[in-house]
Amino acid sequence: MLPQNPVILLSYINTKLRDTYPSLDSLCDDLDVDRTALTKTLLAINYSYDKTRNQFV
Repeated sequence: MLPQNPVILLSYINTKLRDTYPSLDSLCDDLDVDRTALTKTLLAINYSYDKTRNQFV
């Protein structure tokens, strides 16, 4: 289960992307996460996925 607080979620996802997953798609596939919902949640706190950096910025 992912953290519900968006700021904690951001930290969790960026750590996973940095340490474990080569892309957001691979993270979502492996953790069975809805990419659209995740992206919308983090966009609500002004973070969007940067593919070249493989993190939300």
